[in-house]
Amino acid sequence: PPPTAPEGADPFDGWLWGTEAIGVADAHEVTTGRREVRVGIIDTGVDADHPDLAPVLDTGLSRSFVSDLADIDGPCEAQDCVDPVGEDDNGHGTHVAGTVAAAANGLGVTGVAPGVTLVDLRAGQDSGMFFLGPTVNALTYAADQEIDVVNMSFYVDPWAYYCQDGAPEDSPEEAAEQNMIIESMSRALNYAHDHDVTMVGALGNAATDLANPGTDSSSPNYPAGNEHDRTIDNSSCWDLPVEGEHVIGVSSVGPSERKAYYSNYTTDVDSGEIEVSAPGGDAYDWPNATGPNPESIILSSVPENVVKSEGSVDEDGNITPAGEGWVFKDCDRVKGKEVCGYYEYYQGTSMASPHAAGVSALIVSRYGKVHGKAGFGLAADTVKEVLMDSA
Repeated sequence: PPPTAPEGADPFDGWLWGTEAIGVADAHEVTTGRREVRVGIIDTGVDADHPDLAPVLDTGLSRSFVSDLADIDGPCEAQDCVDPVGEDDNGHGTHVAGTVAAAANGLGVTGVAPGVTLVDLRAGQDSGMFFLGPTVNALTYAADQEIDVVNMSFYVDPWAYYCQDGAPEDSPEEAAEQNMIIESMSRALNYAHDHDVTMVGALGNAATDLANPGTDSSSPNYPAGNEHDRTIDNSSCWDLPVEGEHVIGVSSVGPSERKAYYSNYTTDVDSGEIEVSAPGGDAYDWPNATGPNPESIILSSVPENVVKSEGSVDEDGNITPAGEGWVFKDCDRVKGKEVCGYYEYYQGTSMASPHAAGVSALIVSRYGKVHGKAGFGLAADTVKEVLMDSA
């Protein structure tokens, strides 16, 4: 059974050491978030059927910007190969969404900002890859729809680092592609910032000093087979979107609050490459660790179809031996019908970023003001300032 949660908390909240570490209970005494505040989840989708997310997800405002690619995503689930809004065949986006704003409804877990509204801005493939077109479309749509905060727990494929005029080992064609993506992402990030979208991004999981990135051997990762060693000059190469303009970069810590073993970091703290750290989990951050420990990483919502496909839940909805200790199920009656939600332990800077995005949403809720006929929000630079001053 989970540790005893505070009175009035959701059943699994006792396992959420991450929200305890950042003082969410105290914040909720001031605000749990305003429903007018919108947080865009730019990710692999958000499961609209998950009972901890359905109450807070605006499916009408949500959009999917991706089409399945058979070589990386497998067969298309939809006839036109465009997965509809409210579906997540990867699990990543649904997990991120739960950390930001899982409903305080007596079921499963409570998010950092359960009172805000989530918007599914799907830019990630089923495979977990994120390409330029969908990412730019998600950012510009977020700006046009007055989304207050977006979480970006990804990097734009196919390059781990985009170098102006390419790295020395890149071909002229590869250099031209990188220049185009740098320009396109810069325009999208500036457009979103100019519309007061607070952008929060994951720093990455390569245990790399972003002030001295060294050699990249993983790019380009699509199409497969073109990867080569690349010399990365920190003055002219960027990990996008997190090293782009106006993005709040988030590294990951474990329960001890030390840097997670996998998390990127920087030795130049004035570089703007990282703004804050947040709980993302570290499976080895526990006393006398000899193997991975689920309770030192991050528990959040996952789609039923994903846990079934990975074999941690059987077709009858029961947790299998493979899922024991890592996957949990919680059920309740909603409008006379039993509904069940599934929850799983993940780790990564992808899990740290939504903690900071949730805090950003609470900041907008606390200090934002009504503007115009129907809008509500706060300048992105002000959100960042309050976040940095209070971290």
